[in-house]
This record gives sequence, structure tokens and C-alpha cells, in this order.
Amino acid sequence: MTYVEGFVVAVPPANKEAYRKHAAEAAPLFKEFGTARMVECWGDDVPDGKVNDFKGAVQAKPDETVVFSWFEYPDKATRDAANAKMMSDPRMESMGANMPFDGKRMIIGGFDSIVDDRGQGKTGYVDGYVVPVPEGKKEAYRTLAKKASGIFIEYGATRVVEAWADDVPDGKVTDYSRAAHKKDGEKIVYSWVEWPDKDARTKGWEKMMADERMKPDAENSPFDGSRMIYGGFAPLVVA
Repeated sequence: MTYVEGFVVAVPPANKEAYRKHAAEAAPLFKEFGTARMVECWGDDVPDGKVNDFKGAVQAKPDETVVFSWFEYPDKATRDAANAKMMSDPRMESMGANMPFDGKRMIIGGFDSIVDDRGQGKTGYVDGYVVPVPEGKKEAYRTLAKKASGIFIEYGATRVVEAWADDVPDGKVTDYSRAAHKKDGEKIVYSWVEWPDKDARTKGWEKMMADERMKPDAENSPFDGSRMIYGGFAPLVVA
């Protein structure tokens, strides 16, 4: 199954093109190091939450936009080898010195995919999610996610990935645990749904909200939905 390195960062809109260019120029290097796929997405429909949200996850300032991005690898060993190469390559050092965002507030982690389903079509819009799940409910969560994935694909999604925390470090300023208000005995799940475009996403969600199969069962849910953070994102770089 795919191994995922997931990132969330706050970027000033004034730096959007600089960020896109920075990511696009870095993509060939990451591919050289072993990354199979790299996706960078700009916040488009990122709501404020009652408990937590993507903006709070990275301490976004009023003049900043949330970026949701990930790297894909065939396995963890390939990811670890790629990270080792990144750390020792002088080309990465020069790129790191000119980042168009505050790296101290970036949150990052490694995740093992537990669901990876594909439909048809290219990636034109992304729904991103982060949620804490009790370790003992991993299989119940995977079963629920797998069921939902099939419905997403049925209604037009091109891909659904759910990834379970494997290497998710604590940060000095921000991290996934604080972002999701994680409790003892819980793991972070990083997930996304890809759509052909925003219109397809809107129509897909309308159908899903009316589908009896998607009706929530709060009493038997394997996670606390009030602490899920989510948002819609427009791809900047897909490589």
C-alpha cells in the first residue's frame, strides 16, 4: 500500500505564485530521490470549525491561506531513503533557505494507507481531512472508510486515500496531535478525496448527503467527528 508523507502549512496569498514555483522546481528533485507522486493544494473552501480547523492547525494568520499537500511512496523504506537523500543534498539546502512560508508552523508526518481506491479521471480538486481515531478502533474505522470510499467513487471521485499514523512527530510550535486535539490512545488519520473539478465535488457531495448509506450513526462511530478538520483545496502542483 502507498506510504504517505502529509503536510499542512500556512502561506500568504501574496506568496502564492512564489510557493507554486518553489514546489514545481523542487518536484524533479523529489522524484529523483524516490517520490512517486507529489501534490500541492491551495486552500479554497476551508471553513472555521467549532473545536478545531485547518487554520488553527498551522496557526494561520488572517492574511494567510492553508496549503494541504502530500508525497507518495511505494513503501516506508523508500520514503526513509528519500528523506536521507534530501537531508544531504546541497540543492535542497539552497531551496530551504528561500521558502515562501514559515516552516516553523508546518505540520508533517508519515502515514500508512489503509484505504486507496481509484476511480477514473484527473485530479482537479481535493477534499482534505485530519481526524483522531482510537487505536483499538482502527479496523472499525477502516471498514467505515472503505464503505464511504466506494460511495465517493460512485458519485464521481477519482481517488480516495485514508492513511494511518506511522511516523508523526511532536512539533515545537505545531503538529498533527495538537491540530486534531489528539487524546491518549488515539492515532491521527490523514486522508483525502480527489475529484475531477470543484463542480464535480459539489455535485458529488449533494448526492452523498442525500444517500441513506451515508447517514451518520453517532452512537457507533469509531471516531469523534467534532474533532475532524477538513477543507476543499485547489491543486497547484501535481507531479
